[in-house]
Amino acid sequence: MSRLIFNHETLAKTLTYCLMHFTVAITVAYLLSQDWGIALSIGIIEPLVQTGFFNVHERSWNKAKTNYHRRVMDSGLPVCVR
Repeated sequence: MSRLIFNHETLAKTLTYCLMHFTVAITVAYLLSQDWGIALSIGIIEPLVQTGFFNVHERSWNKAKTNYHRRVMDSGLPVCVR
């Protein structure tokens, strides 16, 4: 069950990050270039690549957190959960 929650949370975070990143990238590119064609080109390609890397990064952190908790639980040490 927790794996399903992590997957949905990661997907939601990735999608909202993507939308935010598109908005910022297109706006900054337009302000710098004053050309919608250039702004859309930069503002679409860069966020797509960055969003893919964000998803990998988020999944890696989730896996590391799960592995850490598993190791702590297996060692019998008390766990401080926030």
